[in-house]
Amino acid sequence: MSTPGTTPDVTVTVIVYNDAERLPRAVASVRRQTHRNIEIVISDDHSTDETPLVARRLAAEDPRVRHLRLPHNSGGCGAPRNRALESARAPYLMFLDSDDELTDNAVELLLAAHREREIDFAMGAVRHVREDTGNHSTWMPNLVAERRTLEGIEADPRLFFEHLATSKMYARAFLDRHDLRFPEDIHYEDQLFTARAYCLAKSFTIIPEPVYRWYTAPYAASDAASISNQRHKLTNVRDRVHVQHLIDAFLAESGHESLREDKDYKFLKHDFRMYAGDLPHRDEEWVAAFADIVTPYLETLSPGAYARLPRAERVVLQLIRDHRLPEARLAARGVAHGVAPREVTTDAEGRMYWGNEVPGSDRSRRELDLSDLALDTCPFPRARFRHEITEVTRGPGASVDLAIRTYDPAQRLPVGPLRASLVLRPGRRRLTAPFCLAPVHPGVFEGHVHLDLAAAPLPLHGFHGTRHPVLRLHHADLTNTTLLLAPLSFPAFTTRVDYHNGASPHRLTVEPESRGPGRLQIRWQPVGMTALIRPVLRRAARPRVRRAMRLLSSVLR
Repeated sequence: MSTPGTTPDVTVTVIVYNDAERLPRAVASVRRQTHRNIEIVISDDHSTDETPLVARRLAAEDPRVRHLRLPHNSGGCGAPRNRALESARAPYLMFLDSDDELTDNAVELLLAAHREREIDFAMGAVRHVREDTGNHSTWMPNLVAERRTLEGIEADPRLFFEHLATSKMYARAFLDRHDLRFPEDIHYEDQLFTARAYCLAKSFTIIPEPVYRWYTAPYAASDAASISNQRHKLTNVRDRVHVQHLIDAFLAESGHESLREDKDYKFLKHDFRMYAGDLPHRDEEWVAAFADIVTPYLETLSPGAYARLPRAERVVLQLIRDHRLPEARLAARGVAHGVAPREVTTDAEGRMYWGNEVPGSDRSRRELDLSDLALDTCPFPRARFRHEITEVTRGPGASVDLAIRTYDPAQRLPVGPLRASLVLRPGRRRLTAPFCLAPVHPGVFEGHVHLDLAAAPLPLHGFHGTRHPVLRLHHADLTNTTLLLAPLSFPAFTTRVDYHNGASPHRLTVEPESRGPGRLQIRWQPVGMTALIRPVLRRAARPRVRRAMRLLSSVLR
């Protein structure tokens, strides 16, 4: 354990601003590290809540903890990290945000990598935790799948995608040698700092063990959301683009221009892609302002970066660049789910393009060319259609009546009524609601379906989760299952359902999906005794225990 007068092995900086509630959790994750000889600096960006009191209490409880308070709020992460870095006493440095945690052996693992060989920094895996669902996943798992030491980022430029500064332990000498500090007064400072670190490092080690728990709350209120979840703010867009310009300038000045295409691809595939997914949920004025901000930067990116993207993402990008904004919003719905456009146009050579006209420029024709998707010739199970709910009407009990329109842009479906069904699987068994789609004009079919959610075959022990119906077309003993889009807004309703098959009572909510492509969203939540039993059941690891808990749940019900 580090004590006054001794030099700690590692300084861990915990930055905080108005986060008195979560700060103790973050600091506790550092205090319980298996490697004890550490220094903990709480760098407070001039909080106005109870954070200073909490920080002083934590410092009084452990001599390894110091509290550093900035005289003025900087509005970002760079300044509190830099002030702490200036006062750090250890030869190795780590950074932690107050709403996240280190894994218990993070310091031990990363320090061992430094002591194994001379490297500039070591990095480990990040466990991404969604606070709304509790689901865990590994951030960029393909990049941290195995232990390896790289002699510079040129050995694997994909690492631009792993731009978090907090999953790494840096040698202080490396940071000082290059005067590597966090940019201040801008957001997304991690991206610039990490890009510089990757390019300046002679060598760095990647370990596959998790070292960081990154908590996100996608549906947090806007005033409490993290920077990455404030994409609704146009200032957020400007900050992200500004940082890209700074990275581009650094690559050019430092002799790493050869990495530009890889970095551009990362921006298109990751940064722009997040905004693209939000486009259907933004109003026309916002989308127009967004296009004005990003289009000049998009024009500077490498053509090779565009060519590496899936066709659906290239279409959204080109529609933005061409300022065909209503169409861009349409194209952004279901961009990762194989959703077709409403209509296509074929030129004299038989090439098929997005929309109702042949694009006017060579670039637009190249990017909006859908010929490689084979909309008219691919096997029926993989064919692309577009299914949209045009009207949602609440029916009796827990039922809904849906008006559905299907677009067949390549006009490959037979003229005449089509057999279709909605499919929903809240448990191991599925609910199927058959209906008929009738042609209304070439390439467009319409139909109505009644979906009785009280008939869903839930497990006896209940179901707690969210599901989205899909649409299944039946043709010549073949089936095609595709995403079903819903109106982006319609009156949601919640009701209690007592299932006739013996399943426990549930609270059921029908609503529009507020993120992503915008599907019909149905949420089940057990009520009564089963609501108390299910958390225990989920933690029960052995099959015999699970069966016993299900039996107990059924008896108590």
